[in-house]
Amino acid sequence: MTDVKGFFRRLDPDLCVVTAAAGGERAGCLVGFASQCSMRPPRFTVWLSKANRTYEVARAARCLAVHLLTADQRALLEIFGGETGDEVDKFARVPWHEGPDSAVVLRDAAAWFVGTVLSRTDGGDHVGFVLDPVRGGGGRGGPLLRLSDAKPVEPGHPVA
Repeated sequence: MTDVKGFFRRLDPDLCVVTAAAGGERAGCLVGFASQCSMRPPRFTVWLSKANRTYEVARAARCLAVHLLTADQRALLEIFGGETGDEVDKFARVPWHEGPDSAVVLRDAAAWFVGTVLSRTDGGDHVGFVLDPVRGGGGRGGPLLRLSDAKPVEPGHPVA
């Protein structure tokens, strides 16, 4: 295979926090692989690591919440990127409310939406969840957190 590491090292996508609720459990994690994937109808895909507890909860969830964070929200980056739900209750440390279909919505997010899970696609060590947005909110301005902003954060789950 041709070396593509140079290509991937140049990418610096916006980060988001994805939360899931199912079977009485809540989970959330920092996500670096996410993108709008359709304009009409609007669709968005988030890729969750199979090693992450959020993936396990998301597998049973009817919908997921996707949150954007601004550069001044490093505390949320640290909680959702540097902690694991296997060991701590992240939601005891942040304000949140219940959204559509029992989704977990972070109150302090710059912007958010809840989307119904339409399909799942196995991409290797991550699974893509294609979402149909049903409700959103927020509107806090400012530059968004990017993948490069997370480099100093020790991941809650080791990268495979």
